[in-house]
Amino acid sequence: MKRRELINLGFPGTAIGLALEACAAAARAGQKGEQIRENMRALLADPQSFADDPAYGLLANALLSREPESPPYSFRDDLTYAVWGDDIDPEAHKQMRNACRLPVSVAGALMPDAHLGYGLPIGGVLATENAVIPYAVGVDIACRVKLTVLDVPPDRLGAEEGRFEHVLNDNTLFGVGGQWPKPQTHAVMDEDWAVTPVTKELKDIAWRQLGSSGSGNHFVEFGDIEFGPNRLGIEPGRYLGLVSHSGSRGPGSRVADHYSRLARDLHPGLPKDLAYLAWLPMDGAGAEYWAAMELMGRFASANHAVIHDRVTRAVGARVIYGVENHHNFAWREQHSGRELIVHRKGATPAGAGVLGYIPGSMAAPGYLVEGLGDPSSLHSASHGAGRRLSRTKARETTRWSHVKRVLAERGVKLISAGLDESPHAYKDIEAVMNAQAALVRRVARFMPRLVKMAPDGEPAED
Repeated sequence: MKRRELINLGFPGTAIGLALEACAAAARAGQKGEQIRENMRALLADPQSFADDPAYGLLANALLSREPESPPYSFRDDLTYAVWGDDIDPEAHKQMRNACRLPVSVAGALMPDAHLGYGLPIGGVLATENAVIPYAVGVDIACRVKLTVLDVPPDRLGAEEGRFEHVLNDNTLFGVGGQWPKPQTHAVMDEDWAVTPVTKELKDIAWRQLGSSGSGNHFVEFGDIEFGPNRLGIEPGRYLGLVSHSGSRGPGSRVADHYSRLARDLHPGLPKDLAYLAWLPMDGAGAEYWAAMELMGRFASANHAVIHDRVTRAVGARVIYGVENHHNFAWREQHSGRELIVHRKGATPAGAGVLGYIPGSMAAPGYLVEGLGDPSSLHSASHGAGRRLSRTKARETTRWSHVKRVLAERGVKLISAGLDESPHAYKDIEAVMNAQAALVRRVARFMPRLVKMAPDGEPAED
């Protein structure tokens, strides 16, 4: 049953989260839709008769007291977190300390690109036991970067700039709600989108937005990537690189919104400063969120696959090498002999030998890196340079004349972007990389040359 249907039946707003969880628990127990509806109507009329039911009991008892039960939480005061870098604002540290107080928290780490987020800071890594925190994954589920190395000399970018600009304009799509007039194709659309009641309703919008990039800090760019001696089988030298950054678009946002509200509804007793860190039990509603999250991960990957395929075909190039990685996701991982749920919100997986890409800004290099598997970082690294100015502050403190001067000095052509993505809004990528030298090893350096983002004035989706 959906939230609106439960409200229409007469369930009070404070009990909707528990009602949704009761429906999910009943479905896991094998009950069908109409049977669940009948039980919910009967429960509303006589909650006492369901007080001991394994699926409906918590909801029934909450209705009998006319307010959701708030379990007595045992907040932690003994958990600390490892930190890399010292250019991190105090509010990000405050958010990380709050995350470490949760009863379900086991370990934490803060990357050198960290800055203020919602719930968990951007650049925050948090391991929990038998619990997943939707806001510790983030609103843009499975936001990721993808790097493709092409068999094209990078000097062609300068010689044929107009052609490459047309390629990006014709084969990428930006903007809030942006969707292709003719839907793109990918195998992800053949998957079971009815894996959860939420994702079942999102297949059509996902198909329309497949292969698009949204807004905020999302981009598609050509650049010059240089390899030295490496273990990847790539001849040392300079190549044309294609990099994209975006996530699961509208469908991911809808999934995040639904399960974040459910988590908060299930934990009404959390203090205000912990409300956005509300969790879902993996043996309960967390399992449903997990299925939706993983589908959003495959959808986000498909978005990048479509973009890179379209652009590569338009260029007429052959792919030499490619890598991609999430940085807003949760993983089941083994740490210190325990299976934990590791949330990386704006953090790159960096297990030993794991490859990833860490971008800088439109005027700064990014790096293909190899993880070194540092256990104190929970095998993580930064996801980029990280913001040092909020979007509002960035717009207030710069002008396009300044941005254009910096881009010209760096040899970068900007097709479109918002002023809030000004290079000066970001930390120094070299300082960030130096701060995490124990976490990743640099394999190749990419310098943006032709960059496309959402036009100025678009609200941020990232």
